[in-house]
Amino acid sequence: MKAGTRALGVAESFRVESDAPSEQGRSTIAGTVVRADRVLDGVGYRKCTVGDTDATEAICRLVDDLGRPDVRYVLISAVAPAWFNILDLSTIHERAQRPVLAVTFEESEGLEAGLEDAFSGAALEERLERYRRLPERRPVSINDETVYVRSVGLEFGEAVDVVRGFTPEGGRPEPIRVARQAARAADAYADSLAHGG
Repeated sequence: MKAGTRALGVAESFRVESDAPSEQGRSTIAGTVVRADRVLDGVGYRKCTVGDTDATEAICRLVDDLGRPDVRYVLISAVAPAWFNILDLSTIHERAQRPVLAVTFEESEGLEAGLEDAFSGAALEERLERYRRLPERRPVSINDETVYVRSVGLEFGEAVDVVRGFTPEGGRPEPIRVARQAARAADAYADSLAHGG
């Protein structure tokens, strides 16, 4: 992969201040444009509602806000940010007009049991339907670690090359790693403002 190839990494951060995460309110979504040679080349932010279904639209708007036609790929940390705010990767792909990869970092039995514990009725059905439409989650070995990748808009072999190309060390693609740091920092700053810090 060429050193100047750019990807948009997307990650989120929210703080749980009660026993019901859905009462927390808002989650900070960060998007960072990072080149394959690890140069940070842009940052943007959006919010979504914890426990709702608006994270897909927030990410689509984040892509629009950044206005970066030079970004080749969108790499997203997980598919259920902000307490089961299940993403629609196909919609993000269509709106962004570039390949979308969701990367997770732990082996999992899936989210259906967690969704059934947290929701019921129409709210559960909507999330289950969106979750079941997601592409298959497949393991990828990288730097002696294993990550799990879903991809839309490119063949899986190419998705593996993209993940490896943006992960020079460790097991977390650099655009996602930087986005997670940016989201946590913005969330901490917003929290300090809210509490007079």
